Amino acid sequence: MPEFDRGPTAQFAELFAQVPDPPVESAFWFDWGPIFYRGRLDGSARVLIVASDPGPTERIAGRSLVGNAGQRVQGFLTKLGLTRSYVCLNAWAYAVHPSQAFPMKDRLGDPAQTQWRNAVFDRATDPTLEAVVAMGFMAREAVRLWTTRPQVALVEVPHPSSHDEAELLDGWRDAVTLLRTVVTPDDDGDNTGPNYGAEFKESDYTAIPRRDLPFGAPAFLGDDSWVRARPGEAQNSVSRPSPDDGHTLVWKAPD
Repeated sequence: MPEFDRGPTAQFAELFAQVPDPPVESAFWFDWGPIFYRGRLDGSARVLIVASDPGPTERIAGRSLVGNAGQRVQGFLTKLGLTRSYVCLNAWAYAVHPSQAFPMKDRLGDPAQTQWRNAVFDRATDPTLEAVVAMGFMAREAVRLWTTRPQVALVEVPHPSSHDEAELLDGWRDAVTLLRTVVTPDDDGDNTGPNYGAEFKESDYTAIPRRDLPFGAPAFLGDDSWVRARPGEAQNSVSRPSPDDGHTLVWKAPD
């Protein structure tokens, strides 16, 4: 049987549908709508990844952390021996304009945002949870505001899109070392492989599993290795046009 994500339960769908509008619509790519999660919502997650906000590839997939940054996160989970027992959420369900990131960090504490986000975090976690990983300053603030956070290991690391590769690798390397002592690998996972080295390599990426994506997603969605292998700085198959009109995405398939 082909694996695919059948979507949220009716209970989760009802909660997701209650997402409040962004506090400042112009600070977000509002017209693209919200993106909510990737991974397990059935209480089996041992690790909760909290990141910042969805990007262009996430809008195409309808799932969080699917593009280049998400494939780095999947590589991180692979190093922990996790193939399925995780859930990925974001501080914001809407994509934030980079220039507005710091002002919007201060709006994470708006009562409507905090109440809804914490309700999602609460419902997505279970006694099986062993660790929370906050990736980036936005995620750290969202987790700080999660007053009912389970008393499990909390690790704070740079966001996968960080431009300071040395700092990112140092933080992620230390996190893997620590979490390997805390997180139980999946039966088909291996947490004894190489940790991060002095530079990010293609072997540090992992393609997004088909079980995390909706039925019918093309085979290349969630695997941008073919983009990274080409000359230039492109890392994602989905991008925004230049100049960005706020309404358009450019999605390229492999040749």
